[in-house]
Amino acid sequence: MRDLGVAFGRRTVLDGIDLVAQPGRRIGLIGENGAGKSTLLRAVSGTLPATAHVTGSIERPDDLALLTQEPPFRDADTIADVLATALRPLREAVAAVERLADRLDEPAVADEYAAALELALAHDAWDADRRALLAAEQLGLDHLAPDRPVGSLSGGQRTRLALATLMTRRPQCLLLDEPTNHLDDAAVALLVAFLRDLPGVVLLTSHDRVLLDEVCTDLVDLDPVGMGTDGRGGRRYGGGWTAYSEARAAARRRWEETYAAQQEELDRLREATRIDQRTIAPGRGPRDNDKFIHAFKGANVDRAVARRKRDAERRLDEAERTQVRKPPAPLRLATGLTGAGSGTAGGRVVFVRDLVVGDRLRLPVLDVESGSHLLVTGANGTGKSTLLGVLSGRITPTAGTVQVGAHRIAELTQDPVFPDLTATARATYDAAVGPDLAARRPLRSLGLLHPREHPKPVVLLSVGQRRRLALAIAVATEPDLLLLDEPTNHLSLALVGELEEAIGTSPGTVVVASHDRWLRRRWEGTTLRLGG
Repeated sequence: MRDLGVAFGRRTVLDGIDLVAQPGRRIGLIGENGAGKSTLLRAVSGTLPATAHVTGSIERPDDLALLTQEPPFRDADTIADVLATALRPLREAVAAVERLADRLDEPAVADEYAAALELALAHDAWDADRRALLAAEQLGLDHLAPDRPVGSLSGGQRTRLALATLMTRRPQCLLLDEPTNHLDDAAVALLVAFLRDLPGVVLLTSHDRVLLDEVCTDLVDLDPVGMGTDGRGGRRYGGGWTAYSEARAAARRRWEETYAAQQEELDRLREATRIDQRTIAPGRGPRDNDKFIHAFKGANVDRAVARRKRDAERRLDEAERTQVRKPPAPLRLATGLTGAGSGTAGGRVVFVRDLVVGDRLRLPVLDVESGSHLLVTGANGTGKSTLLGVLSGRITPTAGTVQVGAHRIAELTQDPVFPDLTATARATYDAAVGPDLAARRPLRSLGLLHPREHPKPVVLLSVGQRRRLALAIAVATEPDLLLLDEPTNHLSLALVGELEEAIGTSPGTVVVASHDRWLRRRWEGTTLRLGG
């Protein structure tokens, strides 16, 4: 990429992006929600909408694959159709090699044969069918009927199917947008091994800090601090998330210190431009018998004053031109997630016995005390989201007893649904929480969505910004029981850290369902593992 820019109408999303990605490099794109991470991947893949205005240049290999946050399969396609589509070019390459091998004595065939052979070798095409079967088995898809429509699959199953096609195809350039969303530990481990073994270019966005540590050779910050990721204005950092987060914090401190020092120097220079003759030659005025001498010396003093003022003005002009901009106040989570909390007699908020929800969930016993924090884990399909839906009242159990004693319950689902995508973010928030609460706790007071996004229609918000809006609606009522389904999905890494800290200090009851390995390794509350 050379000086890449992308704009939609008057809204500039990317500007002046330079990036070289070599084979064998696995580059993670990071930045605040709305910084343009998904847009950059679509620009590289050539899948931006026709309304996008693109400037600069992009060079990319023809053999390129993009995995978006929502895999691009048609609901009517079957699992067999999707895998066959992935296998077709590799099978055709093998067939071409075998067909052309018998005609190598023809002069015009040699180049065509060489190209087909190169393609087949680069993708290990002779092993593609075995890889497809192995990938389906390893990703837990082998028990699904081949004629099952994609539209009937869960989000996790769709993502696994998309990964199976990529593991079969092994493209030269792989673009991944939040690839670990909906994946459990086994699937993530398989993805990590595949990416490490892939010889081509990998460009990915992810909220998964463990993945960024395990996979990435480089990180590129699309929203760097003032002095850049490298301290010299650059965006690129060689290494994973843990080292980078420390470097970014240090860069922010250097920026703030540099700005403060420059402002002190500017104040000193501005004062220097205000010097006058009394500053240079203080003292009494001339007597009658030395007026000539005083006039002569006074002229010298005037010249010294002028010279010093010119020097101070020159240095002031240079300092003002080269000063760093003021570090903007970062968007910070400015609210608690819950109220003080309340529960039934004895302090119990959730009472579950012999819960059954169709073939999705079976849970003999669950008790959650007021003010406690519960992490629900388990493989895909074990019922984590279903359990949260039951506790919120959104899903009706098939059998069993469920009692929830909280007065105010709020739920953040994995895929929030907004009633009117043409309404602005502010109007959507106000309508969801009601006019009285919106007046007492306006959207801007929560620190979740930047004020410049408030007047935008929801349809123009990024996936992460929509997630922030949904979280704002969930916490605005200061619920006694807060249910968070994969809360770190799609959010910027900075907000994820603040959200985890806020969960830990919430006085109310919080139930979190998550695959996030970083969050789980640092969880200090109770853990419920489903399906095992």
